[in-house]
Amino acid sequence: MIETAAPARTLSELPVAPGLSKLGERFVEFRDPTPLPEPQLVVFNADVAALLELDPAVAADPDFVKLAAGNARFSGVQSYAAIYAGHQFGTFVAQLGDGRAITLGEVVTSSGARYEWQVKGAGTTAFSRFGDGRAVLRSTIREYLASEALHHLGIPTTRALAIARSDEAVFRERPETAAVLTRIAPSHLRFGSFELFHYRGEADAVAKLADYAIGRFFPELLALEAPARYAAFLREVVERTARLIAQWQSVGFSHGVLNTDNMSILGLTLDYGPYGFLDAYEPGFICNHTDETGRYAFDRQPGIGLWNCKALAVALSTLVSKDDADAALAAYEPAYRERAVALLRAKLGLREAREGDVTLAVDFLDLLAAARADHTNTFRALSTDLASARALLEAAPGADAWFERYRTRLAAEGSDDPARYAAMQCVNPKYILRNYLAQQAIAAAEGGDFAEIARLHAVLRAPFDEQPENESYAAAPPEWAAEISVSCSS
Repeated sequence: MIETAAPARTLSELPVAPGLSKLGERFVEFRDPTPLPEPQLVVFNADVAALLELDPAVAADPDFVKLAAGNARFSGVQSYAAIYAGHQFGTFVAQLGDGRAITLGEVVTSSGARYEWQVKGAGTTAFSRFGDGRAVLRSTIREYLASEALHHLGIPTTRALAIARSDEAVFRERPETAAVLTRIAPSHLRFGSFELFHYRGEADAVAKLADYAIGRFFPELLALEAPARYAAFLREVVERTARLIAQWQSVGFSHGVLNTDNMSILGLTLDYGPYGFLDAYEPGFICNHTDETGRYAFDRQPGIGLWNCKALAVALSTLVSKDDADAALAAYEPAYRERAVALLRAKLGLREAREGDVTLAVDFLDLLAAARADHTNTFRALSTDLASARALLEAAPGADAWFERYRTRLAAEGSDDPARYAAMQCVNPKYILRNYLAQQAIAAAEGGDFAEIARLHAVLRAPFDEQPENESYAAAPPEWAAEISVSCSS
């Protein structure tokens, strides 16, 4: 049977549903975006448009630019900002919410898939506190590129459809250009969405939100009776979180602000701010210069993931017993270890699971740290020929001994070099979104040239390919990159 592609739709043909807002004003603030003066489309993502079954020709439609800028909304549904709470750097904040993001509705595809269409930077909401509700061109470019980079690395994430800008100035550390990012996800529900109502003592709202999440995103759990259904929901979120962070660690991605209000119940990478990919392998890498204690350092991410899951378990404690919650939380470490070990074996080109593999992998990471070798480039070199990888680790004591152990381990399973290298190159990327690459695209865009965003995006769409014409994008960072500083305003 030959399947036919769904027909591409115009904006007026998109079925748009209310999504989360159908739960009512207890859960959202109905709010129109604040128009962006004289908006200009900076970039349009045809891949995401296809996901929505949206005709890519809409990029030239003035009505699309209005939507992307927050100057319009879909007819028939009300736009809204969601309310939530969260633990920020370990301290509970009783009320947060979408302070600069407004959801325009939920697009429904012909297959029944649903995607929230959200504009980030679309003006103030009831949850903006003292902020202006705006995003800046710099931050929207960073999120657009990072979310697409992670998607093409095979890591669950929100996606980015478009960026619109204006000459309107907003002030951060300096005056910057206002911009709006259009992002989509099946849901932007967070751990903090449940925390808000738990700490308010509104158990019925916790249950209503859980029932919505289960019915929409975990329908297989509906066959279970409560409270087993809620315990299974918690366990599913715990395991998805563990697997997500294992994937981050494998490619050297550091989120930067793993507050519970930035944790997705679907195990998606959510809310890109001061993120960073490792250049030199530094386990204690802190990508956020405002993280003074290193709470969200790279090597602490797995532990923070569990900490946040425990916070979610507390928020669900009116639905899930302590014993069931403990059982769900106990699934975190095995899920993380299983995914992390499988990824490390694949990165080292090991087909079979054997005793001692974890030690071999950890010792290799220790060599990377001792040599301050580039994380991505060294694993990629190991996927090409051992001599080039060894050369990158010449400053690390014990490197010769490790390579002898590695050769012995490969021989034990009869490893075939060409086949192994081909397999390893499918899991060890050549191209990642280094901060300096993002900064170059930002600098060009701030000067009015948006072409570098599209060029860099094209490179990141094929991170495992050689791309000889784009070899420069695989280079380790230049010296000036050390001066790049990212914070929560990024």
